Amino acid sequence: MATTTMPDRLHFTGNEEADRLLVTDPLALLIGFALDQQVPVQKAFSGPLEIRRRLGTLDAAGLAALDPESFAAAFRERPAIHRFPAAMAGKVQALCAAIARDYDNDASRIWTEAKDARDLERRLLGLPGIGQMKAKTLLAILGKRFGIKPPGWDEVAPSHPTLGDVDSPEALARYQAGKRAHKAAVRAGRSESEAREAAMAASDSPGSPG
Repeated sequence: MATTTMPDRLHFTGNEEADRLLVTDPLALLIGFALDQQVPVQKAFSGPLEIRRRLGTLDAAGLAALDPESFAAAFRERPAIHRFPAAMAGKVQALCAAIARDYDNDASRIWTEAKDARDLERRLLGLPGIGQMKAKTLLAILGKRFGIKPPGWDEVAPSHPTLGDVDSPEALARYQAGKRAHKAAVRAGRSESEAREAAMAASDSPGSPG
């Protein structure tokens, strides 16, 4: 499996500590993806750091073993970690339980032990809270940002822009502008190909707002 030097951070939140945690702790990255639903990217990926602050750990087995109501209460504490704190607390706790059970409490084994890219994709899809789109984006991040490209990566990695293309705050702003343009085009009844073209045009525009 080809690897390169890890980046020092992922530019997803604008908070240096939160962005660095996404690189140093594989579970933090996965929790960020579990939370990345109906909230801005910045909010979702700030969640792992806030969970660690409130509960004192990001150990998968430790989080999975917590009383579910106590875990949800930490999510509800203001400011809430997610706009749907109880539901997302359940998803995150299920994700932690799966990693503790299936990967010996080491989230990095999901990719370090994958036989090839399709096996990696299958492993990602088997995680609670990780669907097809999130799995594809994780493949892009692992390959483009971390240099983790198991055999066949080019065949399964997405060809459209994802968070895997974000390597700076400016790139995040362009990515989010493209996402907004795509959603607007879909709401306007345009075809998927037309929506993707609108997203590409917006993400290529200089100075796109975040």
